[in-house]
Amino acid sequence: MEDQKRYDWEPSVRKLGETEMLPETAWQEEWQISPDCESFAAVSALEDGTFTVRLNGALWETRTDKMYNCQFAPDGRLTALSQSDGEWAIVVDDAESEEHADYLWGTRFNKAGTIAVPMQTGMEYGMLVDGAPWEQLYTDTTLQGLIRKTLSYNKDMLIAAARVKELAAMKRIDYANMFPAVGAKVYAEKEAENYGGNHYKSDYEIDAKASVSWELDLWGNLRWARDKSLAEFMGSVENQRALRMSLVAQVAQAYFELVALDNELSIVQKTVDARRESLHLARVRYEGGLTSETAFRQAQVELARTATLVPDLERKISLKENEIAFLSGEYPHHIKRSVLPEDVMLSASLPVGLPSALLERRPDIRQAEQAVIAANAAVGVAFTNLFPRITLTATYGSESAALSDVLKSPYHLLSANILQPIFAMGKNRAMLKAKKAACEQAAYAYEKAVLNAFKDAYNAIAEFNKIKEIYETRLRLEQASKSTLDLAQLQYLNGVIGYMDLLDAQRGYLDAQIGLSNAVRDKQISMVNLYKALGGGWQE
Repeated sequence: MEDQKRYDWEPSVRKLGETEMLPETAWQEEWQISPDCESFAAVSALEDGTFTVRLNGALWETRTDKMYNCQFAPDGRLTALSQSDGEWAIVVDDAESEEHADYLWGTRFNKAGTIAVPMQTGMEYGMLVDGAPWEQLYTDTTLQGLIRKTLSYNKDMLIAAARVKELAAMKRIDYANMFPAVGAKVYAEKEAENYGGNHYKSDYEIDAKASVSWELDLWGNLRWARDKSLAEFMGSVENQRALRMSLVAQVAQAYFELVALDNELSIVQKTVDARRESLHLARVRYEGGLTSETAFRQAQVELARTATLVPDLERKISLKENEIAFLSGEYPHHIKRSVLPEDVMLSASLPVGLPSALLERRPDIRQAEQAVIAANAAVGVAFTNLFPRITLTATYGSESAALSDVLKSPYHLLSANILQPIFAMGKNRAMLKAKKAACEQAAYAYEKAVLNAFKDAYNAIAEFNKIKEIYETRLRLEQASKSTLDLAQLQYLNGVIGYMDLLDAQRGYLDAQIGLSNAVRDKQISMVNLYKALGGGWQE
């Protein structure tokens, strides 16, 4: 095609991309360069009418009706927004998110590496974060704000982001070691000698040289080192994702526990007020000779016992507020929150069985996998260290004793260095054995991570399925306890039952109220645990 768009992106004198078009590409736009300046990408329109992304000359496997907003995240991940059959999704490193929306726009990144995209479905708006719509799970706007703040300012999150940057740079170093190193040297020297005290002599030397040094990777030592650093970098990215998912769960759970403590404190304070009324009634009946002093004293004891619950709950609330403030990267302060709902609606369905694809989304498993790859590469490095290392060096320039003669005095040097370990008391072989043992540890750690993932998932599903039943039973208990208390109060006023019977009814209702409050909290936490165990949610 004569009107094909051609791009030649060339900062300074370093050429990073070729202008040749791929055979199946009609045109390209939205060129982007990665943060480490090692990769470039663009949205590509294909000759069959579909769209994809070109990354370093290769096309993504993802094909969609539309694609735009191609961007690199700070941690090196490549993102784009795609549309197929009228639904939009975010594509990260050629993997399309399972969550779709009517429209997505304006991909944004924070300094912790979070990928966020505003989304619209119907007349509702939300935020798609790293492909996981946690705003749809946690609908409390106050909680959403706390989660966003945590993902942006949590210190562990910032440490993980800095770790990703560090290993990205280390990866670049090991990659550069595979290529020749070019250096330049300009050198001037004056040496004075006076042997015996009567033979003063000055010696001048002026050098201007350029050198090229290249280590031949005959045994794959440099390639193994490159693979190791790449796996470590990918592991840090997965660790960052695992931490992000864990922080979302921690903040949500702490918030739900805080709201439940508020509700429990309200129940206890109402019970204290009821105990005061009971004490007043017991005093009137005692002074009127209608009851014994024992009942009156027991009413005093129950009021004092219930009142002692208030400062303990206030202490727990303060500690929980401090925990949330710490997670969000702030100093202790009051945390705004909503009121505990009367009930929480859970999803009507869960995945049947537990397919492996469900666990592949867990970043801790992917991190363990990268650890195995890195450990295996370390074995390769240790093995190739047993063999000679050959370095070629070429130097060219000028060398003279006088500045005026520098350009007239050419100099060149060609050398080859062979470094062969001969005798080191078995150090290199011991290192190889150590790296093999470390690789074995990484393999067992991976197996443990898989087993732990299955355990977490099955436990979370079992808890999720039973928590509804627990809530229903506690709701019936609370309703029955309320009816029993109302009847007991009426009978006590009419002298049918004694104060101890009334006291038992009051205690039963207090316990039932707190139990129901905890059941609502547990329903919320069960969603948190299930969301985390399944690697970010599930498809109904």
